Amino acid sequence: MKVGGKPYRTIWLDDDGESVVVIDQTRLPHAFAARTLLDAADAADAIRTMIVRGAPLIGATAAYGVAMAMRDDPSDGNLLRACDDLVATRPTAINLAWAVARLRQPLLHAPRASRAELAYRLAAELCDEDVAINEAIGDHGAAIFAARWRDLGETKPLTILTHCNAGWLATVDWGTALAPIYKLHDEGVPVHVFVDETRPRNQGAGLTAWELKSHGVPFELIVDNAGGHLMQQGEVDLCVVGTDRVTADGSVCNKIGTYLKALAARDNGVPFYVALPSPTIDWATDHGADVPIEDRGAREVTHIWGRDAKGSRVEVALAPEGALARNPGFDVPPPRLVTGLITERGVAEASKEGMQALFAAKAA
Repeated sequence: MKVGGKPYRTIWLDDDGESVVVIDQTRLPHAFAARTLLDAADAADAIRTMIVRGAPLIGATAAYGVAMAMRDDPSDGNLLRACDDLVATRPTAINLAWAVARLRQPLLHAPRASRAELAYRLAAELCDEDVAINEAIGDHGAAIFAARWRDLGETKPLTILTHCNAGWLATVDWGTALAPIYKLHDEGVPVHVFVDETRPRNQGAGLTAWELKSHGVPFELIVDNAGGHLMQQGEVDLCVVGTDRVTADGSVCNKIGTYLKALAARDNGVPFYVALPSPTIDWATDHGADVPIEDRGAREVTHIWGRDAKGSRVEVALAPEGALARNPGFDVPPPRLVTGLITERGVAEASKEGMQALFAAKAA
């Protein structure tokens, strides 16, 4: 995607061909800045502290983390330590473990002298594949959304509600949930996006809104609890979100608050779609209840970051001093609430049978 007219991916190799550069998402939307990762520990820290976030992007970052580990020490012990450390940073997103496993096995079978070169090549291939997958998701989703717009009479912009950030910033490029929106907008179909703020880290307010504004897509920022009201008023034509993991039964694990949006959509007859690349499908986990839910720190709930009148980034307290807070990072809408899963191979029913129809070889 473009920022200030210049095309960017969210992750790329530095000029030295070894260090990795990422967009520092903790600085957005008030500053567009890059962060250089010098080794595997830097990659793990970037994932853990959400300098990078979004299931596909943290997988890509982890892949380059493994590559930097092999550059520094290509031994079996260091490979296994680096893989374990990277996987432990974020337990919910399946893309992270998938990306690390994709590099670990070939590297264990490769001569030590060639491991670094192989790891960098595999990481680059993973990134290029992510871009192609997400563009295909955009094509399939755009076809579904355009059909919805036509069914509604083409008399007004298609109004879409989304939650958290599943756009370009959550992937290497294009995004998942936002890819169909970008495709429609670029094709001239009028769209209007309702952007949930997505407490407590405000990825909607800080990231999705910034993305859409940068690309020229019309949007309005809403508080998390406004989505149901807008659906009741007939102002939402469809919902689309991303996901960090889809289990074998079609359950969808996404940012906390997604379940409530799915419930409201079902109650009001609003289609609820989930956009995902195939590596996000966890065939080994049968049910959504079995997904480990990341429990993040209380300070994200009791405090908030923003920009003050002088332009400085500051943290302020929201709650009384000493207030206890609980902060589960994700929830799991069940398959019955999902209209369809938009993947790079097409749209699937949210069920084991539906996903197997598209990905039979992977499900076997």
